[in-house]
Amino acid sequence: MSTPKLTPMIKQYLSIKEHYQDAILFYRMGDFYEMFFEDAEIASRVLEITLTSRNKKDNVPVPMCGFPFRAAQGYIARLLENGHKVAICDQVEDPALAKGLVKRDVVQVITPGMILDNELLDEKSNNYILSLSHHKRFFGLSYLDISTGTFRISESEDVTAILDEVQRVSPSEILFPSAVKQNGRFAPIISALNGTPITYLDDHHFDHTKGRERLIDLFKTFNLEGFGCENLPAGIGAAGALVFYVSETQKQTVGHLNKIETYALDNYLVVDSLSCQNLELLKNIRTGSKSGSLLGTIDRTVTAMGGRLLKNWLRYPLVDPETINGRFDAVGAAMENIHITRVIRENLRAVYDLERLGSKISMGQCNARDLTALKRSIFMFPNIRSELEGLGSALFLWQDDLDDLLNIGNLIENAIREEAPIAITEGGIIKTGFNSELDELLAISRDGKGWLANLEAKEREVTGISALKVRYNKVFGYYIEVPKARSEDVPPHYVRKQTLVNAERYITDELKSFESKVLNAEERRASLEYSIFQEIRETVVSRNDQLQKAAQFLSQLDCILNLAEIAEQNDYHRPEINEDGRIIIEDGRHPVIEKMITAERFVPNTIFLDNDENQVMVITGPNMAGKSTVLRQVALIVVMAQMGSFVPAAKSTICVTDRIFTRVGALDNLSQGQSTFMVEMQETANILNCSTPKSLVIMDEIGRGTSTFDGLSIAWAVAEYLHDLKTRGVKTLFATHYHELTELAATKPRVKNYNIAVKELNDDIIFLRKLVPGGTNRSYGIQVARLAGIPECVISRSKQILAAIESDDRHSVNLPSSIEEDFTREKGHRQLSLFQSSESLLIQELKSLNLETMTPIEALNCLYALTEKANEIKS
Repeated sequence: MSTPKLTPMIKQYLSIKEHYQDAILFYRMGDFYEMFFEDAEIASRVLEITLTSRNKKDNVPVPMCGFPFRAAQGYIARLLENGHKVAICDQVEDPALAKGLVKRDVVQVITPGMILDNELLDEKSNNYILSLSHHKRFFGLSYLDISTGTFRISESEDVTAILDEVQRVSPSEILFPSAVKQNGRFAPIISALNGTPITYLDDHHFDHTKGRERLIDLFKTFNLEGFGCENLPAGIGAAGALVFYVSETQKQTVGHLNKIETYALDNYLVVDSLSCQNLELLKNIRTGSKSGSLLGTIDRTVTAMGGRLLKNWLRYPLVDPETINGRFDAVGAAMENIHITRVIRENLRAVYDLERLGSKISMGQCNARDLTALKRSIFMFPNIRSELEGLGSALFLWQDDLDDLLNIGNLIENAIREEAPIAITEGGIIKTGFNSELDELLAISRDGKGWLANLEAKEREVTGISALKVRYNKVFGYYIEVPKARSEDVPPHYVRKQTLVNAERYITDELKSFESKVLNAEERRASLEYSIFQEIRETVVSRNDQLQKAAQFLSQLDCILNLAEIAEQNDYHRPEINEDGRIIIEDGRHPVIEKMITAERFVPNTIFLDNDENQVMVITGPNMAGKSTVLRQVALIVVMAQMGSFVPAAKSTICVTDRIFTRVGALDNLSQGQSTFMVEMQETANILNCSTPKSLVIMDEIGRGTSTFDGLSIAWAVAEYLHDLKTRGVKTLFATHYHELTELAATKPRVKNYNIAVKELNDDIIFLRKLVPGGTNRSYGIQVARLAGIPECVISRSKQILAAIESDDRHSVNLPSSIEEDFTREKGHRQLSLFQSSESLLIQELKSLNLETMTPIEALNCLYALTEKANEIKS
């Protein structure tokens, strides 16, 4: 097969591409980024740009495509969205000084988890890259957001807990050791990633000894004791791999990663990804947008970093009562002084994203406008601190000295032009008066002609030659021209450059200096401005620790004041945190639905759960009556309380909950061949296997995906199991259409029956939305169908069929014989239900035996088992 002609440029391209096989290589050529070979074919398709070829006349032309380098941002975004990495290959030497081909190299690799550009990021969401490793029996986990400097580490023996955490972090990219492709250790995690980009690194990058060395070198510490992770070898292995990956992709030391936070997975209330989805904590299920979710309802933060922190609080609710009450105290203080709170929030609106600004500045990715944004933010600090004195909560004490940061602000104010361009290498960013050398260059650029006129006047006066001229041409540059008749009068320091018929041309040291300055002024000006800019940037970097502390304080302040504002606006009240297992919510409301409904008033409901008498609530009632709303609002109120927020209830006391589980509906997972019922059973199995006596379980209509008899049997057994869990039971809200489940209250002491009240009016029903004690034995299915818009002829026919079935007169409605048999069988099931006699069950079991296929020993064993059951019935 023919090969393309390898020019020096193509050879250089291929030698660089060899090291970045998993990325699209952006190869800088002048003012364009070009892609070649397979990269060009992929990029042209994804980016919808023209695919052409280089050296078209060759036997094997090289496929290529490209675009102006200034347009790279949008193209990078599209490639990342389509799962590709991008390697930026720039010129790394001055073309004017290059001998032959300009040297090029990759200066940055951009991956889904390695993004610094704000334009490519959601301002109120972290962009995490996560790493997983394994050491002995422990799984290690570490993740970071390079755009903010957030860096965390943990480990666990439980792969399910690690999976829950991976899903809670929701990373944009995951690092795995290459060995996991063969050993299957992380198989449950990989299968649950749903398309998250995976990067496999050589196993030795996850070695905990090497990882420890990398972390110590990064943090400039003696060991990792100060970060609490010295004895977490699996976690250290994962974190070390992250540090390696950062250095490989960013091609520099990442100074703003100056600490790592160690945490335990059980330090927070766990709401797994399924329950997060079911409760619509971050996104609404229908559209996937923030609007219509709990986060969309409670997020009124005024800074990007505050928005990210609030989202983190929502995904990591607290379990320590003291810390929860500390947040309550702060929210309460802000509510009591709501006028001060609103003044501070207005000041916070002027604060830019300090976390991401600090990271960009530290990594040399900033421009003059970023420094200006930093300056404006810093100048708001004194106003904010002054107003905070009126709030009086410990969480509002800004103890750090602001002088150093204010000095940074003043430096930027004195140096950087407000209207500076985005480019930092082309000049126009430093103010006049900041640097004398730069001022001179600026003056030369602005007023070269004036300077020459002044020089000409001065030289005429000094020499007495009135016909002396200062001129310029492209061949000789700047010169002084004197008539030949006066050549004897020129000063000795004039150096003759050219003789004409009627004149002599001279040069002086002063004019040579001016020429040098003028001809190189623009280039030197741009270079000097860039140098000054870099010096200012380094000064800012030296204060990055203080800047990040200020960012953390202000993001927390934004969250607290936000919670106070929404509590004030929405009539939320402070919960009480108890440790005796009670969840009591008086006149509780669903925080999202109450803001969305307009046609009717939201009806509040009261819930009482404990571990002694009211542990399992069986809730019956028709569809659309509000069962699911009640279930979800209890879970949401618990989450809000444990994140430190006031809640939509007149009064409440909430026990510390370790996990919230929900089973509130399933979608067919056809791509994996799983039916609704299979998904439902898998979710139920997870609840039964993982819940503890400190958990809260929400079960909504379990067993609907199979026959009535099977579904009722499963629902009954699940409810019993949750009541008896580890002899203590678990607090459970159990909504069901199976009215037979109300009989559980007769045999299980901590089961209580409730129903959503409805009012019947002629042949219609009115939903009262009120939870009342006691069960119900009606579903109102046909009435609900009418409300849903089912045609009246269908409603009428449904009534006829129902009446015929209930009266055993199916012939009057002309049902086919096969349907009659089905109804008979189903009715038989309903009559037997779970309460059919033990003798009937024995007979059914006996009839089901296939004696023709049984071996003699199997028949004897079966007979023995039936005899035992019969004896039990007699006794």
